[in-house]
Amino acid sequence: MRQLLLLLVVLLLPACSGKPLVVKHAEAFSDTGQHEIYIVSHGWHTGFVLPANVMYHFIPQLKKRFGNTHAIEVGWGDKGFYQAKKITSGLTIRAIFWPTETVIHTVSVPSDVKAYFPDSKIRILCLSDNELASLVQFISDSFARDSKGNIELEKNGIYGDSQFYSGVGSYYLMNTCNKWTAKGLKSTGLDISPTFKLTAGSVMSYLTDRVYRDRCTGDAK
Repeated sequence: MRQLLLLLVVLLLPACSGKPLVVKHAEAFSDTGQHEIYIVSHGWHTGFVLPANVMYHFIPQLKKRFGNTHAIEVGWGDKGFYQAKKITSGLTIRAIFWPTETVIHTVSVPSDVKAYFPDSKIRILCLSDNELASLVQFISDSFARDSKGNIELEKNGIYGDSQFYSGVGSYYLMNTCNKWTAKGLKSTGLDISPTFKLTAGSVMSYLTDRVYRDRCTGDAK
């Protein structure tokens, strides 16, 4: 059975969608911008926290859902696994070995991001206007849209004031939620290689080894 599963993976992966795709950024990451964004690791899953007003510029429908919130956390993942009330071995195996549909999870976050996620690992990046625009474009490209260009509602989110939306691309062994985060980082101009950034630890280790700041108005740490 194991050999059969491995054979299916080898045969299927070349045909799978690698979407969402990295947004090409012409300049190398500068770490000198004033836009403070957060990368949050919840243990097995990573995502971004970005200023709500910037997200609304690219995805106006989110303003109707979240109003005057300070920031929005965004993550991408397997539709069945991410939205499940109870995680089963069947859901886990299916998400890993079989290409599945995806969703975007969005969460309203107050101004004190670290206090809102006290048990999560957090890194801060300071983005320029162009770097932030590239990242938000990548995130915007991660939402599936209907024939009128509207993002598509799914279930309510899993914590706080949150909402799922339909995503683009397929989730599978070599296209995980953490690889999605790595693609977003690559879109800012960082020299990260998303190919094998498949775990939360691999993404956060990369960021730990690079310059990051406690605040974008402070000194590099």
